[in-house]
Amino acid sequence: MHTVSLPAIAAGYRHSVLLLPDRTVRACGENTYGQCEVGSWRNIVAVAAGNAHIGNSHTVGLQADGTVMAAGWNKHDQCNVSGWCDIVAVAAGWRRTVGLKADGTVLAAGRNNEGQCEVSGWQDIVAVTAGDWHTAGLRADGTVVATGNNRHGQLKVGEWQEMTMLAAGYLHTAGLRADGTVAAAGLNKRGQCEVGGWRGITAVAAGSHHTVGLHPDGTVTAAGWNEYGQCEVSSWQHIVAVSAGCTHTLGLKADGTVVAAGSNAYGQSDTAAMLHSQPTSS
Repeated sequence: MHTVSLPAIAAGYRHSVLLLPDRTVRACGENTYGQCEVGSWRNIVAVAAGNAHIGNSHTVGLQADGTVMAAGWNKHDQCNVSGWCDIVAVAAGWRRTVGLKADGTVLAAGRNNEGQCEVSGWQDIVAVTAGDWHTAGLRADGTVVATGNNRHGQLKVGEWQEMTMLAAGYLHTAGLRADGTVAAAGLNKRGQCEVGGWRGITAVAAGSHHTVGLHPDGTVTAAGWNEYGQCEVSSWQHIVAVSAGCTHTLGLKADGTVVAAGSNAYGQSDTAAMLHSQPTSS
């Protein structure tokens, strides 16, 4: 079985989330729906942030006991996850939350108008990712399954093999192969799928219209929409994890600090403030 990497940073539409070593959580950015109200969370082992093309967001936290917490926009019941148990990984899309269970099956809560929550038949899954309109799962054998909107071919992943990681953007899907190369399917209007020449990648992230790759030496590469500078990551060093939102990108450094590129219109790139904020009492 592939190793599931639990994310310590998550970039949402207009907010950012950081999991600290003491298993508490910080968030910065837009808080219109309470998506940054995570200061009371404790014993969290992974976080996810809902990314949206047109706004509204939520935040998800996986607790060490396999239960799940959520805060933020809940119009489509995407935050109704308090009854989940035995979860080992979580993903947050627009209007949707996805949970991977220890037995390799998958749960989903939220809007299902295009079948993006139809994951109940999935088995042998080791990782999940959620875009705006589609959901993808990585099987233990390195193949991929996907459901939901396929208008731009973002579900055309059935022939992918030897995958170790997936990332879903607005209308595209990226996958990391065991040999360090990257595949992408779906909307490519901004060049977000132009990753065929990437080599030696150890992790991928997908934003609304851009894709990010992490190299083993701690440097980062990006392709796609760069109107807000969200792809200006070539100078980053000592990075151990990456996450991509709509107009910003996050990088977690080996020393535990966070760097950001792109828009800060809502404070989503104000990583210093996030690190120095204090959690509220539980």
